Amino acid sequence: MSTSGANAEDQHDGPPALSDRERTILRLVVEEFVDAAGPVGSRSLAKDSSLDLSAASIRNTMADLEDMGYLDHPYTSAGRVPTRLGYRTFVDELMDTPQLTEVEQEVLKMRLARLVSDTDELLRESTRLLSTLSNLLGIALSPRLSTGVLDRLEIVPLSGSRLMFVLSVEGGLVKTIVLGFESDLKRSEIDRVVSILNERLAGLTLEEIRETHEERVKDLRDQTGLIQLVVEESALLFSEPEEGRLEFGGTENILTQPEFQEPDDVRRLIEIIEDEDRVVQVLENLFESDPDAVGQAIIRIGGETDEEEMESYSIVTSPYRLGDTVGTLGVIGPTRMDYPRAVALVENAADVINRSGDGPSEPSEPPA
Repeated sequence: MSTSGANAEDQHDGPPALSDRERTILRLVVEEFVDAAGPVGSRSLAKDSSLDLSAASIRNTMADLEDMGYLDHPYTSAGRVPTRLGYRTFVDELMDTPQLTEVEQEVLKMRLARLVSDTDELLRESTRLLSTLSNLLGIALSPRLSTGVLDRLEIVPLSGSRLMFVLSVEGGLVKTIVLGFESDLKRSEIDRVVSILNERLAGLTLEEIRETHEERVKDLRDQTGLIQLVVEESALLFSEPEEGRLEFGGTENILTQPEFQEPDDVRRLIEIIEDEDRVVQVLENLFESDPDAVGQAIIRIGGETDEEEMESYSIVTSPYRLGDTVGTLGVIGPTRMDYPRAVALVENAADVINRSGDGPSEPSEPPA
């Protein structure tokens, strides 16, 4: 599990090392605050935990943790709540090893493994499941198409002097583009050109094709005009789609969290969701910060994403692999989230996709 923040070392090089007691109290405060969604007092810890400490001793330790920046005191008579540093220390050093039940693991396997050949539905179902099982917002980012290897190109004639180009990329990704084309060609002529193009271009990434296509087809004699059309429209055919890579699921689930009971809080969340370009950039930055973390969770807490709008949110993601391409699954929620469970969910979902993409899986019936 890769959990460290974008600048985590810079963020807590300063605070002194915690004693065993301080670590225990910090862990219990985080866990109780996540569970109860309210400031945690020393009396409740003394009563509800197995600590062999008086409320006064716990209160003194909590005050020390506050002085060191791990806890905060929202208002005069309240208990304490974790700060970003407190959450970061909990995630990096204190939380239990994340696990799902066997039933939950089987649900993820049965629901996702059977969809691995349909990337769009796979990502939609992933976000729905992640949200349902976490009460957070499920997110999924499809891989960069330009990094995918072209498996085959197909050209399908449509009515009205139009052609549909279908680019199938290894791993199950598909891109379709409709172009106008006046010439009335026989199906056999189209198939001949398609066969030639596949011989020259299949096995290359779309980025490689975009950069070298002219050199690869310049010696071809073509009376149909199709190859010239491919050359002229290469930027469109082999480029990254401008939108449509991001999938959200379960907005109704995250809105049940106490942090979203006020209209302004809901509005801010919706504004984040609607800014697709920014969310995509955040997710890609997470992967670039730890490109070897496929199958492992990456956690960013509050402003660790360097986005001011994300200050009140945390994001837990796990890269997944389809063929030679890599995308991202994850959840977004308030900083007061159940981090072990979020990590377990996204890591298990990514693992199902990775394993399913390695080869045919045994057929499974979806749960009733």
